Amino acid sequence: MRMRGVAGLTAWAGLACALWVLGGCKGPDKAPAPPRAVNVVVVAAGEGATGTGYTGDVRARFEAPVGFRVGGKITERLVDVGTAVRQGQILARLDPADLRLGVDAARQALAAAEASHAQNKADYARFAELFRQGFISAAEHDRRKMALDVAAAQLEQARSQWALNANQAEYSVLRAPSDSVVTAVMGEVGQVVDRGQAVFRLARPGQKEVAINVPENRLAEIRRAGEVSVSLWAQPEQRYTGRVREISPSADPLTRTYAVRVAITDADDAVDLGMTAAVAIATPGRSGSVRIPATALFQKADSPAVWVVDGASSTVRLRPVQVGTFGDGFVVVTAGLSPGETIVRAGVQKLFADEKVRVLAARAP
Repeated sequence: MRMRGVAGLTAWAGLACALWVLGGCKGPDKAPAPPRAVNVVVVAAGEGATGTGYTGDVRARFEAPVGFRVGGKITERLVDVGTAVRQGQILARLDPADLRLGVDAARQALAAAEASHAQNKADYARFAELFRQGFISAAEHDRRKMALDVAAAQLEQARSQWALNANQAEYSVLRAPSDSVVTAVMGEVGQVVDRGQAVFRLARPGQKEVAINVPENRLAEIRRAGEVSVSLWAQPEQRYTGRVREISPSADPLTRTYAVRVAITDADDAVDLGMTAAVAIATPGRSGSVRIPATALFQKADSPAVWVVDGASSTVRLRPVQVGTFGDGFVVVTAGLSPGETIVRAGVQKLFADEKVRVLAARAP
């Protein structure tokens, strides 16, 4: 009996010790998780103006291809790309051998026509005198008169043909039609070109503009474009004023875009032909509309919404909004937000209603 009592006391003592050890190993209670940190943005006041950018290249207001008015083989090219030429300056020459042969043939034909006309004129004078004296009939007189008229017509034809051939020979020399700058060369020495085939592209100095291509869903925006600014890729800090001068009436069959010309009204010497330029076209928004980052937009069912931060309780709540247009990295909200409100800028998919949040430094949109 005594042994049993000792064993029982020993068991109870071991159990108490185990409980004491287990109780001592238990750590302190875990601290509650801190509120979620959110990146926010303060909605700024404004009309929600949007803008669209297009990239193009600087071109001259007046630019046209030029070529020979006759066909032949190019024997000489006197200008290169970038050459400034004066009106009448020779640009290139064709082989004139065949054209000169044509001029010689026309000159010989003219000499023959002149001799024939002189002969018929002398014959008619004699037969006219014989007809006046009554030695020949009226029919013979008329035949001689008709032969003289035919000779006179042939003489005029030969003169015109000679002038035509002489002009053709002159066309073997290509001259600049006006003071211009050579922007492209499409013909080389030894190349055989057809009549009217473009050999050079000339641009008149003066007004410069930017050629851009616009998709059809932006045509209405282009037509009612207000402020247009132009910047050069080489000098992005410099801004020029532009205006939409021309919109093509039909789309390109391959790209399905419309060619648009934007005139640079205050271009200076820094704007060179061929430079890459960016055209920014601003369109005014609706009254009361604001711009927010595109990352702040949340989709609830089929309706757009944003997470609005309540400054007093540091909680977020979902508010439906109406979206007007989408831009490059931003959204124009036409209803549902007011200037000065704070909304979550990023991570909107991880939030839930009335969640406590910790606001990071707010930034403007």
